[in-house]
Amino acid sequence: MLLPDFIEEIKNYLKITIKRYFLPSLSAFLLVLSFPPFDLFFLAWFSFLPLFFFLNKVNDYKTVFKGGLIFGFLYFLGNVYWIYHSLYYYGSVPLLLSYIIVGILALYLALYSAFFSLVYKNLSNNILFTSFYAPFIWVSLEVLRTYLFTGFPWALIGYSQYKFLLITQIADITGVYGISYLVLLFNCFIFDLWNFKEKKTRYPLLPYIQGIITVIAVLLIFILCVTYGIKRLYEHVDGKEVKVAVIQGSIPQNQKWDFNKVNEILSIYKNLTIQAKTYNPQIIVWPETAVPFVFEKNKYFTEDLIRFVKEQNIYLLFGSIMERQNDHYTNSAVLIDSNGTIAYFYDKIHLVPFGEYVPLRKILFFVNKLTVGIGDYKAGSSYNVAITPFGKFATLICYEIIFPEQVRKFYQKGGHFIVNITNDGWFGNTSGPYQHFSMSVFRAIENRKPLIRAANSGISGFIDSKGRIIDKTNLFERTYIVKNIQVNEKLSFYTKYGDIFAYLCVVFSLIFIIRNISFGGKKWLHMKI
Repeated sequence: MLLPDFIEEIKNYLKITIKRYFLPSLSAFLLVLSFPPFDLFFLAWFSFLPLFFFLNKVNDYKTVFKGGLIFGFLYFLGNVYWIYHSLYYYGSVPLLLSYIIVGILALYLALYSAFFSLVYKNLSNNILFTSFYAPFIWVSLEVLRTYLFTGFPWALIGYSQYKFLLITQIADITGVYGISYLVLLFNCFIFDLWNFKEKKTRYPLLPYIQGIITVIAVLLIFILCVTYGIKRLYEHVDGKEVKVAVIQGSIPQNQKWDFNKVNEILSIYKNLTIQAKTYNPQIIVWPETAVPFVFEKNKYFTEDLIRFVKEQNIYLLFGSIMERQNDHYTNSAVLIDSNGTIAYFYDKIHLVPFGEYVPLRKILFFVNKLTVGIGDYKAGSSYNVAITPFGKFATLICYEIIFPEQVRKFYQKGGHFIVNITNDGWFGNTSGPYQHFSMSVFRAIENRKPLIRAANSGISGFIDSKGRIIDKTNLFERTYIVKNIQVNEKLSFYTKYGDIFAYLCVVFSLIFIIRNISFGGKKWLHMKI
């Protein structure tokens, strides 16, 4: 075969492939736009329709799988591409290899949507409308993704709606998974209305009553959710006000662990703290690993910091590396009270794989972790909370805030507000910091607690217990903000009982799948992929 003929065949193949999988690609593109920093959240309510149209018209499961895989790959690639920045700029990974690693991660995550597509297509071959089963399947896979292989619940569909407060209030019952369910339900509902005539042709005995029940049920669900949202948004919250200052040092990532920069970095935080103190905050919060030394082990700088706190007569919460045993280091939060006493500490429980430790170290001995430190960090085990004159709170470090179950565990016995300290400087000026911040909104709503966020390079801010963003900083801005937050002592349904809704989705999904295996076993068990 001549080279020109080969090139022409490649061109034709690409044209056919692009045309065949245009609809799944369009769904992925619309979904990416619904997330930060674009924030076109309304697109999510229609984004799945092109994928559903594609799945409806194709008949072989190989094409279904490929379509779901392409949809998922593009969707997740558009939402986690920022990881390359950490790998390339701070992990000494070559640029091409960092792209490949991100591509492999996106491909792994795409397997969830590919599996969803297979199940969706198989269940669509019965008389039921998609509204009855597809939202349950999608949510179940989001739950699986939250826990499997230490979990990576980034870009859950519900997170795209962090600005749609009327709908998100129901998260204090269902968690963020409930919002994902509603978005999928609306997409399925629109598709079922469009597809009713075709469904009726395929199943002449299909009763209109099923369609009527679907319409009534979906409308009732949304009416109840909107009504609940209005009630929660406008109800009065009883709780005292606490004045809090957040310091954003915006220390360049390549300088944070330069020992020659320790005094300079501490001076930046001290000067911003002195400025913020003029507003008389009751507590001042510095970001994750704000102090560039091992607290307590380095006696000189430890004593200097404690002396500063006593002189300023403040409560200071900050992030630091700490040594718990010989050469066993933790990523920790420390609270020093106005007397210079360590009033509270917390060691990060959910470590970032390859960021703070290397899983399967004996096998992957050639891989180094991304963050600076001595060896792997050790995970904490205690859900410590701080008890102060102005309130009871827990500190979530970095991406612990994206795990709803972990956050609620701190507040099952009560609490007044949530603190999240983080260093998103790893992400650069990408979508990563914007998406990370948006997820904090749901932790505030789920637990009905105001949230304070201190990030080294941004985005720092304050979120009230209804999910409203009171104030926030810009990226890479050296600044501070001081605000009054209204604490909330009430325990939400979600805080008390957790992901009951999500687990019900898993149960219903299994029922649909198992039932389909029982009554259509040959078709399901003998798929050719």
